[in-house]
Amino acid sequence: MADTPRGSPRETWITGVGILSCLGEGPDAHWLALDAGKENVDRTTCAPYIIHPLAPVNFDAQIPKKGDQRQMEPWQRIGTYAAGLALDSAGAKGNAELLGRMDMIVAAGGGERDLAVDGAILGGLPKAARQEPFLNERLMNDLRPTLFLAQLSNLLAGNISIVHGVTGSSRTFMGEEAAGVDAVRIGFARIRSGQSDIALVGGSQNSERKEMLLLYEFARFNLTEAFQPVWARAAHPGFALGSMGAFLVLESRGHAEARGARPLARLVGVVNARSGRKPGDVAAMLGRLWNEIAPAIRGTGGAFLSGATGVEPATGEERAFLGAHPEFAVRATGTHIGHGVEPQFAMNVALAAIALQRGALFASRDPTGFERPAGHPLARALVTGVGHWRGEGLALLERVDQSAFGSG
Repeated sequence: MADTPRGSPRETWITGVGILSCLGEGPDAHWLALDAGKENVDRTTCAPYIIHPLAPVNFDAQIPKKGDQRQMEPWQRIGTYAAGLALDSAGAKGNAELLGRMDMIVAAGGGERDLAVDGAILGGLPKAARQEPFLNERLMNDLRPTLFLAQLSNLLAGNISIVHGVTGSSRTFMGEEAAGVDAVRIGFARIRSGQSDIALVGGSQNSERKEMLLLYEFARFNLTEAFQPVWARAAHPGFALGSMGAFLVLESRGHAEARGARPLARLVGVVNARSGRKPGDVAAMLGRLWNEIAPAIRGTGGAFLSGATGVEPATGEERAFLGAHPEFAVRATGTHIGHGVEPQFAMNVALAAIALQRGALFASRDPTGFERPAGHPLARALVTGVGHWRGEGLALLERVDQSAFGSG
């Protein structure tokens, strides 16, 4: 079937997902773990800070060259691996003609520090007779030549191009959670407008980075000591960073049908904003985003997959917004996979697509009772993304009737 007439918005399908987290890799592992209420929490490696570490993974499966792996930092390996999973899922892996015109939009933070060098400099600086020359000499001699290049977030896009052959246009965004929302929003907008036929969209995060935990702790964002599910953290707020990689293959319906690709779900809309974060700002902004996307909602009920961080007051205000829509069941994925910052929104869109493909919502293990059971087949889902400090987003997905595509 062809797309809508020229000049009209084109239907956007999600034809592939590649996800990797503390729960494992791929749709089935995540679905089973989420439905069982599994949590993979590490309280000791970075104590007193709680993290969700990456599940064991054989990077050789998607990054076969050891030389490629060695020159990547962990966050790059995670992202490159997840991108390969998404391409496999979409049936695009190894198709040079298709990959040559596939666009790529990546959301990622900066590279990782060399903690041994940092420690040596900080330890030697107070003892140096002349501190400024000492610092200059150590930075020039101790930092490896590729360190500054490795800090660039667009190196992840470069590694995906090298390893998987994705060589269409490339865009890389930084800016924490808002970057992840923008990556999905712009990928969707390009497909919808006809500027792109197929795009790889997503990002990655390594939670086991002590320098990032230190930075977040300056503002008391980290969850410490006792682990609690997201909705139960009001008295002791904070996020538990989660290692994850999440990539989506977004594709116009006509392009997907022409190559025989089947959809996991339909992406109907993505909207974003940036509120000032004074009291009440988050709830008000989510209300505005709801008003923007609500006209596209066909039918009633469904589910919210929330990217709530556990940081207050943003989480409490998001909870108030979600509670004002009782026809939608709610699930906060951060309880199970942690907070991934840049890739969190793409991860939750992927999880929503997986749920819609199955026509069901995974069970809740929320002790507060806020997450209501889903009492109907799942036909639509909304994904929220509320940054711990700035940035809000909302996406709408719909189920696509899978019976039209057989059992293959």
